[in-house]
Amino acid sequence: MLPNETLRMVRTLLPFAPVLGLVIGLAAYLGGFFWLSRSMLVVGTLPVLGVLVLQIVDSLRKGEVGLDVIAMISMAGALTFGEYTAAGVVALMYSGGQYLEHAAEGRARREMTALLARAPQKATRRIGERLEEVPIELIAVGDSLIVRRGDLVPVDGKIDDEIATLDESALTGEPLPVARRRGEVVLSGVANAGDLFRMTATARAADSTYAGILRLVEIAQLSKAPMTRMADRFALAFLAVTIGLASLAWLLSGDPVRAVAVLVIATPCPLILAVPIAWTAGVSRTARIGLLVKGARVLEGLGSVRTLIIDKTGTLTEGTPALHDIDALIPENELLRLSASLDQASNHVAAKALVQAARARNIDLIQPTNVLERPGEGVAGNVGGRDVAIGGIAYIAGKLGTSITHADRPGTIAAAVALDGKFGGILLFSDRLREGSAEVMKAFKRVGVNRLILATGDRRDVARMISQGLPFDEVRADLSPAQKIEIVNTEKRKLPVLMIGDGVNDAPALAAADIGLAMGVHGSAAATEAADAILLVERLDRVVQGIEISNRCRQIAMQSIVAGIGLSICGMIAAALGFLAPVEGAVLQEVIDVAVILNALRALAIRPTPDPQPSAH
Repeated sequence: MLPNETLRMVRTLLPFAPVLGLVIGLAAYLGGFFWLSRSMLVVGTLPVLGVLVLQIVDSLRKGEVGLDVIAMISMAGALTFGEYTAAGVVALMYSGGQYLEHAAEGRARREMTALLARAPQKATRRIGERLEEVPIELIAVGDSLIVRRGDLVPVDGKIDDEIATLDESALTGEPLPVARRRGEVVLSGVANAGDLFRMTATARAADSTYAGILRLVEIAQLSKAPMTRMADRFALAFLAVTIGLASLAWLLSGDPVRAVAVLVIATPCPLILAVPIAWTAGVSRTARIGLLVKGARVLEGLGSVRTLIIDKTGTLTEGTPALHDIDALIPENELLRLSASLDQASNHVAAKALVQAARARNIDLIQPTNVLERPGEGVAGNVGGRDVAIGGIAYIAGKLGTSITHADRPGTIAAAVALDGKFGGILLFSDRLREGSAEVMKAFKRVGVNRLILATGDRRDVARMISQGLPFDEVRADLSPAQKIEIVNTEKRKLPVLMIGDGVNDAPALAAADIGLAMGVHGSAAATEAADAILLVERLDRVVQGIEISNRCRQIAMQSIVAGIGLSICGMIAAALGFLAPVEGAVLQEVIDVAVILNALRALAIRPTPDPQPSAH
């Protein structure tokens, strides 16, 4: 087998041999040097025929037989029966087709190649007050890094400054810069669109998002879609039909040139050109919207799913608590100002949500003093001369020496606030639905996913509350990982299943589904590893768009197959009846091949339905 670099060079240079042979051969013919004309046509054809023989031998060793055999027989037959011009045209057609296919695949992969070419190579590490430039391979978890304006984030990490403005379009397709605040996750490969900021590495370069994308792209480029393998099987059938028709034409007419004409017009076949190019272009197109699929097989399968099983926490919902409501005994904003100021000193997820809610209301916070935190219970300190405490109901009740009563609400977590030794109010937190979830669920049904199931390990009352107003056909709660797998397997026996999840407990179900899709931004490593596709932007509408891209790729591939094979068969019949000479057939087939390649590349320009949900940023 030729090395990839050698193969690329051969595909690039090979067409020059038949071009020179045809040009010099035609000039010699017009000058009356017929022997030179024939010699140049033969010389121009032989290098292509030799390379083709080597490729066929290599394929046969692997147990593969394709339409390259027709090209070999047609060139050899044309030379044998004196159709030198036809042999030269077939050689040009075959080598030119190989070059066009290579160029088309290169264009289809350009989106992903550009993504990988901009991968960060170096990082600025901070050690005390000293800065040093180091290769990203040397970055360790916990290292303090500096990201300057215009630089790429070298590894996954968390932001240490108040705010960072990031261009995440390369990973998510989101065109506008995104503001990320202290403690938020920042992914490797995104660009700093604002001022310099500090970050702490949370992953090594090899384990970061960009490295994962590289591995996925390599898998995607090597994979074959089921439709491509189906095309390979049809190629064998077409080969048999072609040889049979050529033999019949020769037998009935007694003219071997007719057989050559049939073989020429069947070389090569649009069937094996259009399908892989269309799916490769589709994989590239989904990458542009922030959906990475692990190969063409996955993209084709995505268009076949009819049942969606979706997890709740971190998938249908945002996965982090947000301030839901305030029951205050003092002015609401004042209670929020005091409690959020204190919570600046805490790393608890609810504390971060409280600070974020205060900033969203443009409330000025002050620095707390004398802070004392009891992990898992609460925090107390002084805020602007006032004693403030915030935490669980039992924690605050213990501080006040009295009981606190409040009405439980499904899906919410309550925190109490004490001010100067008196009860100040209740803060309610909940995990909110992702914005536009109802529209996205309806969009799934629009693209053919007719059965929607919510499968969560959360309590039944929480699942019912979250699913209100959403078009779910079934809601299953209190599920263990094993029960999620059981649901997936049960549904798989009926229709193809797409499972979407993000947690470690979702990984087995993702692996069991026909197509498993992980929320890749905050999802667990186990879920990402088990999944067939990864969503790099927390936008479920992009999954709907991925299904639309899959369906359009299938349509484009089938259009190319039907049109290309139909025209080829018509030409073969005309050649068998003597209406097309070998040279005419070769030119016609070249036109057909170029047409189907260009048609397959339309997959790069697929425009799915506009986003049904607005940006989360």
